[in-house]
Amino acid sequence: MAMADRRLQVFHTVAKVLSFTKAAETLHMTQPAVTFQIKQLEEQFNTRLFDRTHNKISLTEAGRIVYNYAEQILELYERMHNDVREITGEVSGSLLIGASTTIAEYMLPRLLGAFKENFPEVNIRLQVGNTDAIVSMVENNLIDLGLVEAPVYNKNLEVEVCRIDEMVLAVPVDHPLATRKEVSIEEIRRYEYITREEGSGTRAVIDQYLKEQGLSYSDLDVVLELGSPEAIKMAIEAGIGVAIVSRTTLRKELELGTLKAIPLNPPLTRPFSHVRQKHKFRNRAVGELLEFAVDYCKARAIEEGFTVPDLEAAQRRMEAGG
Repeated sequence: MAMADRRLQVFHTVAKVLSFTKAAETLHMTQPAVTFQIKQLEEQFNTRLFDRTHNKISLTEAGRIVYNYAEQILELYERMHNDVREITGEVSGSLLIGASTTIAEYMLPRLLGAFKENFPEVNIRLQVGNTDAIVSMVENNLIDLGLVEAPVYNKNLEVEVCRIDEMVLAVPVDHPLATRKEVSIEEIRRYEYITREEGSGTRAVIDQYLKEQGLSYSDLDVVLELGSPEAIKMAIEAGIGVAIVSRTTLRKELELGTLKAIPLNPPLTRPFSHVRQKHKFRNRAVGELLEFAVDYCKARAIEEGFTVPDLEAAQRRMEAGG
C-alpha cells in the first residue's frame, strides 16, 4: 500500500476500535507510529479527525466523513487486488485470523501448516483471544475470519460448525476419581476445582452445562481461575485441583500418562466454529482458507469418530439458539 493508503488503513482501524493502543496491537505497530500516521492525515485535511477527552477518543464530524469513505476505499482496494489475482490465477495476500485460546494452541498450528504448504504466497497473521474477544473482532471487521470454541448466537454473523469437541474431567493419575469410567457434576463438587476466566469459550460451555443441571459456578469449590489450558493442566498435575477441559488439549498428557481424562455424565460436547461477517466482500485467499479449514476440520472430526450428521445436528442446534 502507498503511504496515503497506509494512513487511511491506520485511521480506519483507530476509528473502529476507538483506541490508539488497541489499534497499534491490531496493526502490529507501536503506539507512537499510529499517532504519527493520524497526525499526518489530520494535517493533510487541515482539521481534527478525533476528539480526545479524558483518555477517550471519538470521531469528529470530519472524522465520520473520512471514516465512511475509508471503508469504501479500502474495500475497493481489496476488490481490485482480488480481481487482478483472479486473472493471474495467483492466491496471495495477507489474512488476519482470530482464534480462541484452545483452538490457537492445539488445532491451528497443524491446519495453518497444511494450508501454507498448498498456498505459500499467502501471509497469515494470527490474533489470539478468548471467544468473546474474537467474535467482537469479527463484528468490528478487524479480522477476516474467527475460529471459536463456544456456540455463537449472533444473527449478524455467519457461523459454521466444523468440528465437535468433547469436554472431560482432567485429574492427576493418583486422584480418587482417576479409575472412574465416568463422573457427574455432583461428584466433581466434592473436590477443589480450577476454572477458566470469564469470556472464555470453555467457561461459557461449562456454565451452560451447570445451568442445565440446576447448578452454577458458585456450587463448585473453585480454588483457582486461570487464563489458559496449559496453566490449568500444570495446576492439575501439581495437585491443586481438578478441571473440566477439552479432550483436544490433553493429547500429550494422556500419551505421557501424567493426567487422566474421565468422560462426564451426562456427556458434554461443544462445537468448534468458523465465524465471519455475512455480507463482507471475501478475497480469494480468505475463500480458499475457509474452504480448506472446513474440509480439514471435518476430516479430523470424522477421524475422531464423529459423523457428518453429528456436525449437521450441532449446526442446527446453534442456529436454533441452543
